[in-house]
Amino acid sequence: MPKFEANLQFMYNEYDLIDRYEQASKSGFEGVELQAPYSLEVDQIREKLDLYKLKHVIINLPVQDPDTNLANIALRPDRKDLFLERLELGINYASNLGCIGINTGVGTKPENFDDDEIYNVLVENQRIASEKLSEKNIKALIEPINTVDQPGFFINTSKQGIDLIEEINHENAYLLYDVYHMQIMEGDLSRKIIALQDKIGHIQIADNPGRNEPGTGEINYKHIFNLLDEINYEGWVGCEYSPLVNTNDSLSWLKNNL
Repeated sequence: MPKFEANLQFMYNEYDLIDRYEQASKSGFEGVELQAPYSLEVDQIREKLDLYKLKHVIINLPVQDPDTNLANIALRPDRKDLFLERLELGINYASNLGCIGINTGVGTKPENFDDDEIYNVLVENQRIASEKLSEKNIKALIEPINTVDQPGFFINTSKQGIDLIEEINHENAYLLYDVYHMQIMEGDLSRKIIALQDKIGHIQIADNPGRNEPGTGEINYKHIFNLLDEINYEGWVGCEYSPLVNTNDSLSWLKNNL
């Protein structure tokens, strides 16, 4: 079976953020991911990772615009300096936590800029991120997100993600393939995963509809997990779902696979 890890943004919300590392370990996870670790000190997190022998797999860049509260500074020509500043912050956290990747962030389309201008600045920012992260042996991950949950998201299919990666033209740019988002936007999951396997740097899961644990919706996760074994996927699979019940009770689907 794949290597599963817990997403601490979504899971263990019954506990304070710093205490979720312990809870993930108690559940049997050996890896974690967290979109926004920035309210915690790096040393705080590092202490928990060492204590509970956890791998911190990925984090996200902090790409929220302080004026609009939209997480889309990677798309804004007038926020290039802020994107680079946030990139350095993310690199500091990721390198000190031993992350294998950073979700570099795309976001919803900003107003007052045309599509070409937005796309060009996105490519430029992602190319810089890919290069700077390669120096730390950290993957630059690009995640397409569905437009049902996030209307107006600028990159929302695997094809758009791959087109962007080809435009970036850097060996350190990878696709973050979220099965939940891609089921909503395009389906045909098995063929897509097989076709894109060389470009996939990380996988996340949740069931649809509801974004809850596997087994609560329409996605045949037994088939998906077997497929990942068949193609020899060696990366982590992040459990980025909202538990229908408390987190430990939601893990019944997983207990035989850890």
